[in-house]
Amino acid sequence: MGRVHVIDHPLIQHKITLIRDKNTGPKDFRDLVGEVAMLMAYEVTRNLPLETVEVETPIGRASGKQLAGKKVGVIAILRAGLGMVDAVLKLIPAAKVGHIGLYRDPDTLRPVEYYCKLPPDVSERELILLDPMLATGGSACAAIGFAKDRGANSIRLVNLIAAPEGISLVQQTHPDVEIYVAAIDQCLNSHGYIVPGLGDAGDRLFGTK
Repeated sequence: MGRVHVIDHPLIQHKITLIRDKNTGPKDFRDLVGEVAMLMAYEVTRNLPLETVEVETPIGRASGKQLAGKKVGVIAILRAGLGMVDAVLKLIPAAKVGHIGLYRDPDTLRPVEYYCKLPPDVSERELILLDPMLATGGSACAAIGFAKDRGANSIRLVNLIAAPEGISLVQQTHPDVEIYVAAIDQCLNSHGYIVPGLGDAGDRLFGTK
């Protein structure tokens, strides 16, 4: 089974608490989501391969490290995943970006695809799949499946908050995928929302209802 990494750095815990607060408005919510995404990206990319290179400093030659092996791709699950992309790109500006559009059918709670545009070389990239919430796991599993259908073979799923049900489904459906979360909450309610969660991440990011 894919491992679950809970990134519980004090700064992340503090910011997650602010994100959960219903009184946090869209601007602050967007800023906080980006800040947490950037902090999480440090851990998500911790094991990227390195190679030794030499550079010329103003004083002399120095031996250093730079990223080697596969390049990185950042994939946002629309629309809430958009709130995490720019923060990750600040750390990895050369990453290519893809988008997968899904919505959850309110009756069946199953994901429905409406858009998928990925870099053509996903098979050669370490993909970081972004979505603030991992609730039922249906959207994440579908998005991972779409990426695999297009050749992806190395995927890391990054969520701010997850429900145990969603983690379990991703592990069962895609046991090769590593899952990174900032918090694991209690459960899902009858509407498929994470409890206590933070509400609808997309609505809170963009000020919609």
